[in-house]
Amino acid sequence: MKEDIELFSRSVRGHWSVESMHWHLDVTFKEDANKTIDKRAAENLNIIRKWCISILKMIEIFRPKLSMKKKRFVISMNPAEFLEQVLAF
Repeated sequence: MKEDIELFSRSVRGHWSVESMHWHLDVTFKEDANKTIDKRAAENLNIIRKWCISILKMIEIFRPKLSMKKKRFVISMNPAEFLEQVLAF
């Protein structure tokens, strides 16, 4: 019985981590609005976006609770300032 509860809780947490990533892809990178026709290009863009999300999660900019969208904006304003921090990961 205890094993069933642990298995269920791991499954739920795993599902929500995937949902969280898809939410970030849509909100941070507006992936649902992507109109890329070529399937391979769309897959490549998806991989790049997921890689960017993993980097953005690791970087702390000014405040620890800065949203991913705001982190992207701050980095875009002065990429040279954050280049060393991004490449450290």
